[in-house]
Amino acid sequence: MFMDDRKKELLKEIVENYVKTVKPVGSKSLCKKLNCSSATIRNEMAVLENMGYIEKNHISSGRIPSELGYRYYVENLMKPKDLTGEDMLKLQTIFSNTELQVSDAVTKCMEIISDLTNYTSVVLGKNSNDNLLQQINIITLAPNKVVAIVCTDKGIVENKQFMLPIDTDVSEIVRTSEMINKMLVGTPINKVAEKLEFEIKPVIAKYIKNYETVYNIFYDAFNDFLLHNTNIHVSGRVNLLKEPEYDNTEDIKRIASKLEDESFKEMVSSIDGSEELQIYIGEETNFDDNVTVIKRKYKSGGEEGTIAIIGPKRMEYERVVSLLNYMVDKIEGK
Repeated sequence: MFMDDRKKELLKEIVENYVKTVKPVGSKSLCKKLNCSSATIRNEMAVLENMGYIEKNHISSGRIPSELGYRYYVENLMKPKDLTGEDMLKLQTIFSNTELQVSDAVTKCMEIISDLTNYTSVVLGKNSNDNLLQQINIITLAPNKVVAIVCTDKGIVENKQFMLPIDTDVSEIVRTSEMINKMLVGTPINKVAEKLEFEIKPVIAKYIKNYETVYNIFYDAFNDFLLHNTNIHVSGRVNLLKEPEYDNTEDIKRIASKLEDESFKEMVSSIDGSEELQIYIGEETNFDDNVTVIKRKYKSGGEEGTIAIIGPKRMEYERVVSLLNYMVDKIEGK
């Protein structure tokens, strides 16, 4: 169905009212704002509900945004919020300290943003020049099981086990590891995946029958190394647990456990290749259906990483977006 201006304005009001009050929005509360009768608003609400943008709360006649409604809001209706002078002053205090390393400045800024928003903040940082590939070895554990061992010049060693398809020739995997050791030793670990794709894969495609399987083993091994050897700093863990969405012991235990799990780091690091800010809502986060994750990459000099804010789906989207974009622009000197 067509989303006309009145429906857009109504959805915008429902989202922003619910974000502020945490209470389902009724038709009477919007009459003056939208200059419509209560009956007209109820009819429009019914249409929005049929379209899947809002839903009825089980304890009230009011409506709350659905996951689809939040998605439509952030893509079509949200306008980034101008930062207050107080917000900018707190962040500029960090930027003006020229003695701070980039990673320290990022961490301190995200701690401030966590305090300002009362959400959980995450910094997943890595230095692109930190670890260079020294060697990768393949050890056969069983006819269909191998372990890949990645070693760096900094003395870090990681291993990852793989179960192989029945028709995989282990000798081909060993040959590929030897090729990698000849061609990629000295490459920064975070650049290895790119070189695997453009330098190693075309070569093994000519000589190895199941080259995709072999390629994926090494690609996964290096990605796993990056995941386990990336610095992560979380601020305001407790903030998320204070949200009304987690109003019982079981919900609190569930989200607290997820925040400590290895998949938490994986969720933050699994941003796509875009340099632009990304918003993941509910099920899209692959973390928890009741949260929103807003994250963005940053790069400055030889350092790069990902910053993220984790809050309820009922998040103050426009303010978080403005804070993260402002911070990254400052860090990158834009």
